[in-house]
Amino acid sequence: MNPRPSRPVILAASVAALVAMFSSVSAQSRLETAVFAGGCFWTMEHSFEDVPGVVRAVSGYAGGAQPNPSYEQVSSETTGHLEAVSVTYDPGRISYAALVERYWRMIDPTDDGGMACDRGSSYHSAIFVASSEQRAIVAQSEDRLRAGPLRGHPIATYIRPAARFWPAEAYHQHFATRDPGGRYSAYRAGCGRDAVLRALWAGR
Repeated sequence: MNPRPSRPVILAASVAALVAMFSSVSAQSRLETAVFAGGCFWTMEHSFEDVPGVVRAVSGYAGGAQPNPSYEQVSSETTGHLEAVSVTYDPGRISYAALVERYWRMIDPTDDGGMACDRGSSYHSAIFVASSEQRAIVAQSEDRLRAGPLRGHPIATYIRPAARFWPAEAYHQHFATRDPGGRYSAYRAGCGRDAVLRALWAGR
């Protein structure tokens, strides 16, 4: 028969469990969220998931007035929503400013009609800012683009106040990773987005 654990051992185990629990809660409380629109949310979600410091990316809709819109409603271009991605990140590993810089290279900021083969208002690029600090960071970053790599090119990306973000339907989440039937791979190859970005950002 095993001896009963002494009270100090039980107490130490309980304290260790509490420390682990509070450490986990503290780590979660430090996470922050940024919302970006840049054309097809499958591609934006997939691009952000590979960024070190990003904890998760969720495809969804932002910027419209209608609550909880469906994909069909948004793609009808009648709700005012943009396909967007909500990016949860650890600011101890990557800053909001660094996320914004990565975002610009994921899109064509000069395209006022959509993104690559995806045309229409729901595919327009936008950054949804949640604070005056975020707005200042985005404005400074945009100024650097205008003065440097995109000098002479009009920047069409909207800078909008943060709006309610509605997650898209489950079948849209992590679509590129799941790649059912090779649909995402076929879309990515056929849309021409990669070629557009290479042409725009090469040497910049």
